[in-house]
Amino acid sequence: MPHLTPFAEIALLLVMAAGVGLFGMVLRQPLIVSFIAVGLIAGPSALDLVHSDAQIDLLSELGIAVLLFLVGIKLDVKLVRTLGAVSVLTGLGQVAFTAAFGYLIGLALGLGALTSLYVAVALTFSSTIIIVKLLSDKREIDSLHGQIALGFLIVQDLVVVLAMILLSAIGIGAADAGHGGASVTGVLAAGVGMVAAVVLFVRYVATPLTTRLARAPELLVIFALALAAMFAALGDAVGLGKEVGGLMAGVALASTPYRETIAARLAPLRDFLLLFFFIALGATLDLSLLGTHAFGAAVFSLFVLVGNPLIVLVIMGALGYRKRTGFLAGLTVAQISEFSLIFVAMGVSLGHVGEDALGLVTMVGLVTIAASTYMITWSHHLYALFEPLLGVFERKGTPREPSEAGSHKAHGFAVIIFGLGRFGTAIGLRLKRRGLSVLGVDFNPQAVARWRALGLEAEFGDASDAEFVAELPLAAARWVVSTVPIHPTGLSHEDARLTLLQSVRGAGFAGRIAAASHGAAETDQLRHAGADTVLEPFQDAADRAVDLLCGAIAQDRTDIPDLPGEDRIAG
Repeated sequence: MPHLTPFAEIALLLVMAAGVGLFGMVLRQPLIVSFIAVGLIAGPSALDLVHSDAQIDLLSELGIAVLLFLVGIKLDVKLVRTLGAVSVLTGLGQVAFTAAFGYLIGLALGLGALTSLYVAVALTFSSTIIIVKLLSDKREIDSLHGQIALGFLIVQDLVVVLAMILLSAIGIGAADAGHGGASVTGVLAAGVGMVAAVVLFVRYVATPLTTRLARAPELLVIFALALAAMFAALGDAVGLGKEVGGLMAGVALASTPYRETIAARLAPLRDFLLLFFFIALGATLDLSLLGTHAFGAAVFSLFVLVGNPLIVLVIMGALGYRKRTGFLAGLTVAQISEFSLIFVAMGVSLGHVGEDALGLVTMVGLVTIAASTYMITWSHHLYALFEPLLGVFERKGTPREPSEAGSHKAHGFAVIIFGLGRFGTAIGLRLKRRGLSVLGVDFNPQAVARWRALGLEAEFGDASDAEFVAELPLAAARWVVSTVPIHPTGLSHEDARLTLLQSVRGAGFAGRIAAASHGAAETDQLRHAGADTVLEPFQDAADRAVDLLCGAIAQDRTDIPDLPGEDRIAG
């Protein structure tokens, strides 16, 4: 094939991504796996189409900045303070566990001390970008386990940054790390300076500036994108990394009244740019290096897929979190990162390890990234499968959870509402005005906090968790209402509403159940599953609007004075 221009090359990659993505969707495969497959097909191991590395890397890095920016713009500062301890302890604990046991496994496999050290350190890196993308697609980035996972992933990234700086300071990888002249003290000082700049920006500039920019929505989006790129570049320059810089840019705008508008406008751009990140990741994998360490790769992959989630589950259980929260958070670290390959490649360039070590880590990366994508996508199904074995990881009382269902057992509620979004909140407020006692349930801590701020009782919990549902005060309730939406992603089409219907009936609830539907097919499915009443927000709102309009038209007609017949006809 003749050499393509960068524009033609990117156009071809887009066509391939659309085709492979459609094929993967038909097979119900996650898009991330399809996009990495595009990179493998277009990379040096197959068609060797990717030569515009600089352009693709630029788009990839901009996508990373936007992704972390959108995470930061939705961060609740109060929640970050609450989750700081568990993030630090879990992040450091996972890094220490993986490095120590990974090193011992490497020695047992006969890799040699230095190679075992490189591989063990490489296994401690988890891919923040992949995890945040998956959790965002599942609408779980705002959940408790999503926020905890984000916290310890950031801690892990900071540990990696500091480790690389220390290595550079003693002359290991100074030529490749990109921050050879940086020191730990300098990076810490730069970090403090960036935090101070964000605080001042939030305090004096953010709201008035965005208010003025909002007069031209396109300019507001351009400004947000510029801020994300600028902070990402600054973070990378001072040694903190693009991820931390992009996250801080999002935090700088998180307190503005336009954050939801900005997030909605940038989400499609984020998905487009991240396509190049996954393609670049696949293109960097040299499949010719995979054959020499198949057994070792299988052992290390099993260690990462099982050991990493297990240590997170142990630490979070010891800190007082429920086994479900620990399990779902633990699944997020069941893979290694693209930076693992970069780290080992640096060792190869320095002559510390051979190319067979890079092949080993590459194979581990392929296996764990693909497998963990499925694990996170099917996380609730996996929890249901392993739940009987997880009791040992949960302390009695789970004191660290935001609230416990048992705290309301002594109370009687006429209605229990699952899903505290706009529709659920509107229903709860109106029921309260009618004199009915209402208990709201949601897995988003911020939604629970908003509900309580309105003077309503609320519980933090997951509607698909049968154990949690059974602990709720169902005996006194007359109605259970589900306004939980369905968010099919990739190969998972899990509907929490159907799971909730089964859990509520299984817990002995004898009252009536109402569930929200957004289409005729869903309505039939919910009724067949046992819903006594199906709420159709759009249809119900349209019916109410028609009643109001017809009433107003009838009133207008009664207000028109009687005219002579010929005049009425002429009018």
